[in-house]
Amino acid sequence: MSGHSKWHNIQAKKGKADAARGKIFTKLGRELLIAVKQGGPDPAGNSKLKDVIAKCKANNMPNDTINNAIKKASGAGSSENYEEMTYEGYGPNGVAVIVNASTDNKNRTAADVRHVFSKAGGSLGTNGCVSYMFEKKGIIVRAECSLSEDDLMMIAIEAGAEDFVAEEEVYQITTAPSDFTAVTEELTKNNLTFLEAGVQMVPSTYVALDEKGAEKMQRLIDNLEDLDDVLEVFHNWEE
Repeated sequence: MSGHSKWHNIQAKKGKADAARGKIFTKLGRELLIAVKQGGPDPAGNSKLKDVIAKCKANNMPNDTINNAIKKASGAGSSENYEEMTYEGYGPNGVAVIVNASTDNKNRTAADVRHVFSKAGGSLGTNGCVSYMFEKKGIIVRAECSLSEDDLMMIAIEAGAEDFVAEEEVYQITTAPSDFTAVTEELTKNNLTFLEAGVQMVPSTYVALDEKGAEKMQRLIDNLEDLDDVLEVFHNWEE
């Protein structure tokens, strides 16, 4: 679930997501587990859980799967215990990379992430080394639909969206993190599904790469996303 996809490759990312749906559901299940452990199983009183549920639905996770994961996480016999970890580093030509992970073994996950960075010619940095170049935003991406562009924009804006952009046959809706769930729920009421949806780290500037650098950067992203502990990867590569 690489963050902030560019227009021209979003369909390719969607195809990749479809092919790896089982793995994505496993990672979303971990996010549900962490949210329940931190704030309880009732989304009405747990805003983080509410956001994760919205993200699960945006990724077409069945309601039964979501409910079962919440029930399992809140059960007395639940022994799974994961921590959220964030890693920051640099890819080719200084591309900024942020990795969100969940782990039951911090040493293992840190070693795995560091190895992937090194293998791609990048380097793992300290917390804060690149995050200042990003801003947290809710991002919802939708392909063309039966609604007109104006109608879709009005629904999104009235629900609390900050911005609406139409380009290359897709629509990107941007929200404040606190409004992501409300906007997603309102769009879902209108029978809309999404190519991508979640609270992401959106870069303020981008770095362009030549062909060789782009190959290394894509390999870095793919290898990070293949790690079981990695939930999301954000970067400022201008793809």
